[in-house]
Amino acid sequence: MVAGYSKTVKKREHDMAKYTVAVAGATGYAGGEALRILAAHPDFEVTCVAGHSSVGDKLGRHMPHIPQLADLTVEDTTPDVLNGHDVIILALPHGASGALAAELDPQAVVVDLGADHRLEEQAAWDAYYGGDFYEHWTYGMPELIVGKDADGAYLRQRDAIRGTKRIAGPGCNVTAVTLAMQPGAAEGLIDPKGVVADLAVGYSGAGKNLKRTNLLAAEALGSAVPYGVGGTHRHIPEILQNLAHAAGLTAADAERFTLGFTPILVPMSRGILAVVSAPMTDKAAAMDDQAIRKTWTDAYAGQDFMNVLPEGVLPATANIVGSNAAHIQVAVDRKANRLIAFAAIDNLNRGTAGQAVQSLNIALGLPEDAGLTKIGVAP
Repeated sequence: MVAGYSKTVKKREHDMAKYTVAVAGATGYAGGEALRILAAHPDFEVTCVAGHSSVGDKLGRHMPHIPQLADLTVEDTTPDVLNGHDVIILALPHGASGALAAELDPQAVVVDLGADHRLEEQAAWDAYYGGDFYEHWTYGMPELIVGKDADGAYLRQRDAIRGTKRIAGPGCNVTAVTLAMQPGAAEGLIDPKGVVADLAVGYSGAGKNLKRTNLLAAEALGSAVPYGVGGTHRHIPEILQNLAHAAGLTAADAERFTLGFTPILVPMSRGILAVVSAPMTDKAAAMDDQAIRKTWTDAYAGQDFMNVLPEGVLPATANIVGSNAAHIQVAVDRKANRLIAFAAIDNLNRGTAGQAVQSLNIALGLPEDAGLTKIGVAP
């Protein structure tokens, strides 16, 4: 029997419309953002928060911006604590959730915000992470293009999420790059061997750890610094996996794509601005700029959280803070023969917790936008 599975399920104790939720890693940035969204969600009730160094503290000590949950006590991150809830969110470092997940209630819906269940190919995991390789879970990016049907209409990852019990939350940088360039991959407009992505990333993307070189204000303010350079960043294989799927290929075909990937920490708390470019194929070169733009607008038509901005308007991170929206734009550089796609997202919301809640909504048959917003808080 799964540890803790015999516990009385706490579902709908107070309100028959609510699912109970346990959040592990509750005092970190990703866990805290999940709690902020869930606290205002009409269909979820947070009944358990778990941590490590914060065990025994009241949540209000660490998350004073969420007064509704301030009196919850942080418990230890064990299967016995987490089981007995309808939904379990794991906001843990890579390598920490894989073994834990094996002991969780198979009837609970579990979302892993870490990397342990994202990659489909063990070789990719071994090359970038190492350690134990865990089973691939249903990938939690609803708008991801995963090929076309017989009539040429896009297939979406959303359909795979419906009814699933295990969801792998995408990486935040992965989300920005994928959403920026997947229409080009899906329509054969880009050379798969020439994709380059440069990202400006807010400091919350580095996690809630004290590191002199990147998280002290004296080191960060007024400065920008690259990290994970030279093809070493762990989000690279996940991006390649997504671009392969967008092109109608399998994860094993991800090697058909190459990616020059450089994230840059910039002095802002939240946000990612991804600038993704690739050489145009002959197909793209034969199209006019309006036809190329239409590829992007068609790809995101009916995708409520995707906002392809008016022509000539470029994404800005200030406009998406606090929202689950992605602001998208595409430009054509004829002199360089390259397509340039842009995406601005909130790394903690669209890039992590908001996307997780969106996927939870789909998995449970709730309105996809429940508890989420497309409205930013600019300025």
